[in-house]
Amino acid sequence: MAENNVTVTVVYGSTKHSITVTGLDGNEPILKDLSDALVQLTGVPMPAQKLIFKGKSLKEMEESLSSFGIKQGCKLMMIGKRNSPEEESELKKLKDIEKSVEETAKKLEKVDGELTGLKNTLPDNFGDCRMKKKGLVKRIQGFLAQCDKIEAGILDHLAKIQSKNLALVDS
Repeated sequence: MAENNVTVTVVYGSTKHSITVTGLDGNEPILKDLSDALVQLTGVPMPAQKLIFKGKSLKEMEESLSSFGIKQGCKLMMIGKRNSPEEESELKKLKDIEKSVEETAKKLEKVDGELTGLKNTLPDNFGDCRMKKKGLVKRIQGFLAQCDKIEAGILDHLAKIQSKNLALVDS
């Protein structure tokens, strides 16, 4: 079994970075682990990174570093641009929204559990309960419709970003 950490030198511009990459869950490190470390160290986002070892561009993010022949003390080169300050600002906003979405998802799971806990059929004489439940279901359906609109907006944004990225790659 290969070691679960490797120290390599990555040249980026005129700077040399010594990086120790540790694999997750005791596994040997993969290219994605190195790329993640480089994001933190250099600020160059993963899609903008081009990692080169022995003249070959490394692309298979799920492959182990050893499968590329990378071992302790090897040198790699990275090419790529950092995001503009404006884009970094937008990325931070998106990360904050992502956190909010995760919190909302947890709340929705809790509400779903609570609603599931209610009896599906209430006795006829529980008229107030039936009306209240019906009102809650309508509100939830409204929230779901709002989620659909947000999802459509996100997909539209992603399409624009992808077409912009493809235009940059082609130029």
